[in-house]
Amino acid sequence: MTAVAQREPTRVTVGVDTHKDAHVAVAKDELGRHLGQTTVPTNPRGYRDLLAWAGTHGEVEAWGVEGTGSYGAALARFLRSSDQSVREVVRPNRKTRRHSGKSDPVDAEAAARAVLAGEATALPKGGCDRAEMIRALRITRSSALKARTQAINGLKALVVTAPAELREQLRSLSTTELVGRCCRLRPGDLTTPVAATKLALRCLARRVRDLEAEIKTVEPRLARLIADAAPDLVGIFGVGPEAAGALLQTAGDNPERLRSEAAFAHLCGVSPIQASSGKTVRHRLNRGGDRQANAALYRVVLVRLRHDEKTKEYARRRTAEGKSKKEIIRCLKRYVAREVFAVLKNHVPPEPDQGLDGP
Repeated sequence: MTAVAQREPTRVTVGVDTHKDAHVAVAKDELGRHLGQTTVPTNPRGYRDLLAWAGTHGEVEAWGVEGTGSYGAALARFLRSSDQSVREVVRPNRKTRRHSGKSDPVDAEAAARAVLAGEATALPKGGCDRAEMIRALRITRSSALKARTQAINGLKALVVTAPAELREQLRSLSTTELVGRCCRLRPGDLTTPVAATKLALRCLARRVRDLEAEIKTVEPRLARLIADAAPDLVGIFGVGPEAAGALLQTAGDNPERLRSEAAFAHLCGVSPIQASSGKTVRHRLNRGGDRQANAALYRVVLVRLRHDEKTKEYARRRTAEGKSKKEIIRCLKRYVAREVFAVLKNHVPPEPDQGLDGP
């Protein structure tokens, strides 16, 4: 008798286009053939139904999820907790959209194709430990700082246009004195422009006070979280709590997703980009990557250029070689990224077979 060959299960890749209230998924086999399409709500039951639906088509090999840092964050965490291989997919190319049209199934299919083609290799952030806590507090602090600045600007603008008797009392005060004085204003009945202006000034001043109290509540807790998460990172020359928080937020709770030092530099937008043509051989600044991490590295470089003798000597030597200031700062940011990656690597050893593709 001839033994009947057992058919191997179909290897399935699922692409997901994420939205606030519903996710659209498309399943494809290893040859890119369409297997099915579904839409699920964005809640735990919908995620379980999506995982079960994918399993009906065969053995799920990988998931390509758009927006793992926003609408797809909860789905990515659920799939990772279910031992699924998840890849972060960027939105489709705009030129492709113009030629092929735009719809949720088309975007989901493009996500699946990106995984099948090996273009989507980035692992999403874990979002389940200290880095996620730091991210939440940094958002709160950043919005409070911005709102405080707007309130102070509005306060000073009102003083400029206030009635003469009120303006003369407030125009020479410092910001702190102005906020304190305006908090104590008593507008009385709103029968004159002076009374209305006093009420507006008091509201803005009290808003500034409330925001300052909010900032003072968040900042020490944020600094403690950063110090506990990576004390060696804060120990790097020029890296303060704000820069360390931005870099930890970029790395995420699973920095093992960063395959190499070059991958981390590429993620931070400090890897050199070829700009050679003909007889000109040079590199240019990288305009991509995480801009918050890039700004954090920039601030570290500025501190070192002012206070670190080795960095000053390096800048003088590179200037003598004909490098511009922008090119010198680009090189220095790359060096700082190397130091930061070494700290993150010692904190959680990276896995060499997974992660972001570096240059």
